[in-house]
Parts: sequence; structure tokens; C-alpha cells
Amino acid sequence: MSDLNKESLELRQLEDFSYETEVILQKLKSDNRHIITAFQTDFDAQRFKKQHGTFFSSLSLSKHSKIDDEEGFAVYEVNTTSEISSPESFYAFLDAVNKSDWIISVNFPINFKRDGEIISSSFTMKVYNNKKDLNTTK
Repeated sequence: MSDLNKESLELRQLEDFSYETEVILQKLKSDNRHIITAFQTDFDAQRFKKQHGTFFSSLSLSKHSKIDDEEGFAVYEVNTTSEISSPESFYAFLDAVNKSDWIISVNFPINFKRDGEIISSSFTMKVYNNKKDLNTTK
């Protein structure tokens, strides 16, 4: 096989590999569009309360503050206090957070205290965002 034919074959293999890789990349982007968008969405406490407030009798969030960078992402902590009527509401909230507009982890400990028919809770959440300082964009 001549050098020209070898180069032509290698170029074709490279083009095929590039095309296949592009197809895989586009499929991954499509399949994970929600997650990619969530990493790019700045946390908005008012919007969060509007989306998730229905799970609680009351919900309050303290100002979020940047706590660290982890693996290329900025991490912000949000302190949360709430009141719920049943533990099922809290579990439904956790399910909804997994589908929300942000990448959020609810951290332990989660403190619950019953007072009559109401359960008070407090917990912190970590909000993950592309590595940038959210305070400069607000």
C-alpha cells in the first residue's frame, strides 16, 4: 500500500471517528439538556420559593453565600427553615428538587421538631453552578 493510500485511509478513519464522536456528543447534550441548563442557571431564592413553596406551610431562605469551588463548579450554601404538615411533604419536596431548575443537594443534618400539627425543619442546601462568581452577575 502506498503512503498516499495509507494517509487517505487514516484521514477517512479520523473523519469517521470525528463524525461518530460528534453524534455521541449531540446525543449526550440532548439527553442531559436539563442538567446542563441547570448548571448555568443562577440561583434565585424568590423563584425557588415560588416553585417549591407549595410543599411547605411556610418556607424561608437566608441569603446564599459562596462557600467553595468543587471540581470546576462554584458552590453556594442556602440556609433553609420551613414548616410542614407531614413528612410526606418533605419527601415530595426532595423529589421535586431533583427536577428543579438548579443543581441542589440537601445536606444533613435535617432538623425536625414537631409542635402540635406542624413540623418545623431546618437544613442547608448546596447549589452548584458553573464556576463563576454569582455575586458579580447580580
